[in-house]
Amino acid sequence: MSAIEGDRLMAGRTVAVTGASGLIGRAVTAALKDEGVRVLPLVRRAPGPGEAFWDPEAGILDAGALEGADAVVHLAGDNLGQGRWTPAKKARILESRVRGTRVLCGGLARVRQRPAVLVCASAIGFYGDGGEAELDETCPKGAGFLPEVCAAWEEAAAPARDSGIRVVHLRIGVVLSRDGGALREMLAPFRLGLGGPVGSGRQFLSWVALPDVAGAILWCLRREDLSGPVNATAPGAVRQREFACALGKVLGRPAFMTLPGFAVRLALGEKGEALLLEGARIAPRKLLTSGFEFQLPGLEPALRSVLGRSGS
Repeated sequence: MSAIEGDRLMAGRTVAVTGASGLIGRAVTAALKDEGVRVLPLVRRAPGPGEAFWDPEAGILDAGALEGADAVVHLAGDNLGQGRWTPAKKARILESRVRGTRVLCGGLARVRQRPAVLVCASAIGFYGDGGEAELDETCPKGAGFLPEVCAAWEEAAAPARDSGIRVVHLRIGVVLSRDGGALREMLAPFRLGLGGPVGSGRQFLSWVALPDVAGAILWCLRREDLSGPVNATAPGAVRQREFACALGKVLGRPAFMTLPGFAVRLALGEKGEALLLEGARIAPRKLLTSGFEFQLPGLEPALRSVLGRSGS
């Protein structure tokens, strides 16, 4: 067993992190530091003390700085939610994930003292529109742009896998945080009393609270029995209308203003179809089977926690 693996991450070990300044990256960095782990952020600007340089677009990685790192967490990638999905935006979404992962994993494969484990972000978009079926890590790729992106993203880690590094592809659901992501975008209309179901409201929304995403990443770093795809979603996926009702209740606001599907398609095009009107009921089978315990497994308590709202 590697020194990074076991019941706890050992204090003084080193974990390199890409995307450390992002929503999930900040939470993971804080959680690692709480365990006494040295975090080595990979940055695209001139690196400061305790940082390493990389430029995935240019194919540049300071692999020497990663020599002897015990583990790597890879979270970098273009934001799916920003802007309309024009052909140029879709190309950036795909390229940022595939090229960045190839550059990182190619570099890791070349260092003499390789990390024991790489936890590489992916997304439940791999499964596409899942309808009513409950899906776990054994289910095949869905159809559409996001499934193709996720599949290419995961395959780009092949150099690390082939060099003997244990690779986990963490397929992350809709992350709940007031500091970013989909939930923050929902808050303004709900606070104005304009929130409610989107489209039919029957589509499943597989969510996960930000603290549990960070916890799942640390768990995957520790657990040498976990590799390949691992779903990072709360145990109870809900229909979109249930999510809207729960958010309205937590905020003390009505949640009956339906946003019709045609309006979503008109305003957001393919992005709106994929992110809002489609859905999938995802089960975190591997996390649960391995013994992972969610801090916030219930939707309403999770919303109250991440939004700082007390009450029953």
